[in-house]
Amino acid sequence: MITVNSDGKIMVRRCLVTLRPFRIFVVGIGFFTLCFLMTSLGGQFSAKRLGDSPFTIRTEVMGAMESRGVLRKMSDMLEMMVKRMDVLARLENSSDFRKGEELQFPMDRFHPAVGLMERIQAIAQNVSDIAMKVDQILRNSLLNGKPTEGRRDQCEVPRDSKYPDCPGKVEWMRARWTSDPCYAFFGVDGTECSFLIYLSEVEWFCPVLPWRNQTAASSSTKPPPKVQAAFQRDLSYLLELIGSGKESLIFMKKRIRHLATQWLRASQNLEQKLEGKQRDHKQILIHIGFLTEESGDVFSPRVLKGGPLGEMVQWADILAVLFILGHSLKITVSLKELQSNLGVPPGRGNCPLTVPLPFDLIYTDYHGLQQMKQHMGLSFKKYRCRVRVIDTFGTEPAYNHEEYATLHGYRTNWGYWNLNPKQFMTMFPHTPDNSFMGFVSEELNGTEKEFIKSNKANNMAVVYGKEASIWKLSQSKEKFLAILNKYMEIHGTVYYETQRPPEVPAFVKNHGLLPQHEFQQLLRKAKLFIGFGFPYEGPAPLEAIANGCVFLQARFNPPHSSLNHEFFRGKPTSREVSSQHPYAEDFIGRPHVWTVDYNNSEEFEAAIKAIMSTKVDPYLPYEYTSEGMLERIHAYIQHQDFCATAALPDKSNSHTMQSSSSSFSLQPNSTYLAWAHNSSSAASSWPPVNSMQVWVSDAGQACTTTCQQHGLVCEPEFFKFINNKVVFQQLNIICDSTESEMNHLYPAVAENVRECYLQKEPLLFSCAGCNNKYQRLCPCRSYRKGQVALCRDCW
Repeated sequence: MITVNSDGKIMVRRCLVTLRPFRIFVVGIGFFTLCFLMTSLGGQFSAKRLGDSPFTIRTEVMGAMESRGVLRKMSDMLEMMVKRMDVLARLENSSDFRKGEELQFPMDRFHPAVGLMERIQAIAQNVSDIAMKVDQILRNSLLNGKPTEGRRDQCEVPRDSKYPDCPGKVEWMRARWTSDPCYAFFGVDGTECSFLIYLSEVEWFCPVLPWRNQTAASSSTKPPPKVQAAFQRDLSYLLELIGSGKESLIFMKKRIRHLATQWLRASQNLEQKLEGKQRDHKQILIHIGFLTEESGDVFSPRVLKGGPLGEMVQWADILAVLFILGHSLKITVSLKELQSNLGVPPGRGNCPLTVPLPFDLIYTDYHGLQQMKQHMGLSFKKYRCRVRVIDTFGTEPAYNHEEYATLHGYRTNWGYWNLNPKQFMTMFPHTPDNSFMGFVSEELNGTEKEFIKSNKANNMAVVYGKEASIWKLSQSKEKFLAILNKYMEIHGTVYYETQRPPEVPAFVKNHGLLPQHEFQQLLRKAKLFIGFGFPYEGPAPLEAIANGCVFLQARFNPPHSSLNHEFFRGKPTSREVSSQHPYAEDFIGRPHVWTVDYNNSEEFEAAIKAIMSTKVDPYLPYEYTSEGMLERIHAYIQHQDFCATAALPDKSNSHTMQSSSSSFSLQPNSTYLAWAHNSSSAASSWPPVNSMQVWVSDAGQACTTTCQQHGLVCEPEFFKFINNKVVFQQLNIICDSTESEMNHLYPAVAENVRECYLQKEPLLFSCAGCNNKYQRLCPCRSYRKGQVALCRDCW
């Protein structure tokens, strides 16, 4: 007969009641003990570098004494558990309930539980033995590595003039290191040493600690050797990269497929032009921020309901261009994908990236820019020079410079990024301070052009506006639509689901929302494409002109701007828009584009009659062809390096800018300066400086207007060459005083008081802006016909 003491019986009964949870508990204790021992020993004896794993980092900072103490605590806890179990058993042994229980349980059912009890006691004993052995090992390691461990446990904040922010950053870490889990991810555990290791090896505010591996901490990854880019013409891989799941992405893929032949032909032409020229291969991340769920993605649901497609047209063309030019692309439309591709550590975005940025360039929009800033920590400031921001309406320097915008009332919800203004890339070349990205329109061959010319209906007009809200009639709209209806049959493409939109007049033939190819067919028949004043600067007017239509638009008097129109309020630009489509008005003009006062019935009716009697050929500016866009973006990628520019010291107030020598010469019988042919300065500048002319604006005139009046375009990259008091002298401008200040209108002269001003902040060099007090020095350049973004030698 098996005998079991009373304590054992009590323990057995309690184990039977809670057998499964208790087994799980025991297994958990054992597993945790095993993990702790492995990581502790691994952290003490492996030579892993910082960042291999959170466990290694933690034990490396913790040290031997703390590890040994934790093991002791674990052993003590197990012993205490066993003692408490014994106490419970004795208490139950004294109760009457125990006597009844003994009679109800056969003794043979106690065997498994008795064995479990013995195993529990054995585990406790084994953990205690292991703790003693580890304690012995750690004592030996302490003796062997005592100096090093001592240094790790006792760190002092260095006082180094090269790192003036170090003490303040350590103080900040002491108070807030638990505010973001990313600090623990990088090994910060609340000790002074972990703060200094983080601030010297992950961030760069403190010197590397003497006992750390300084070679590993300070070594920077060498840039890979340059590889020549090769044109890619199989677009199937690009379509796979874009993915699916959103109507906006489906729209982009359809557009790329539709224009595939056009892209192929253009790439072959450009390859012949660039034969023998260097084209560096780039790793490029494309993050379309406005399509992410986090930004709301208001565009995708409206693709099939007449919503604006201009942004998606442009993004589809950008994807095609970058791929065809031979670069490696990563495309993201979600925040999670962005974080994964960038190497964002877990947490709230206060820490730098876990790895050096693997991309040479990042193309995104304002939404994506904001997302990157929120999640890249200090790495955003380090790598923002690689970002290109697709920005439909442009961002002027006065709004871009954070301090200046805040002090002078230019701050909006979109500006203040302190980027080089050329990093913002616009849909139309309306802002020379920014880079012109553009898009493409469908191109016609000779046969198609002749067919269109012979099949035009001279009395057919199509209205620009797919949303019913654009058609809401005002008194002026009723008046000019009635005049137009006297001469032409009016067609609309307004979206509707079941019933005709009430905003559309009964005399208008509404086709509903048409697929792109059907819309193109409608434009090829129509004589006139007429705008109602909104939307501003979309791609549709260029498509209409390319299909042989005349575009008729309203002149705005006064011009629309952020001062008088809700649409522009809050946008980072002071630009005044004189018509619905300023590019069409300024760069194309008559006979293809007519801009009239819709409130003047006589002028409007005269324009309709003249358009009906005027024959026009289909026309598309070269810069909106596939070849023109490929050529332009190739030049940007090859020559625009804002990281090199950002690394240069500010020389605005240096001896170079104040010297008595000049690289300019005053042209005979003229009032402008040109770059001297024998000057060797800035030979590597892009655009080339030999295309520059320096003109003085009239008082109250912007440099954009001044250059345009002389058949040139303002080039902000050239301001740094004319920000010099000697240039004032060469232009025969008398300066009683010369000051250097932050102002987006400088360099300039206040002629009535003969005071001259130089620019103090290079990010504020701006072609835009004017004031009646100043005449501005304006750097202008030539440009190629049909390619305003490039000068004649800007290859």
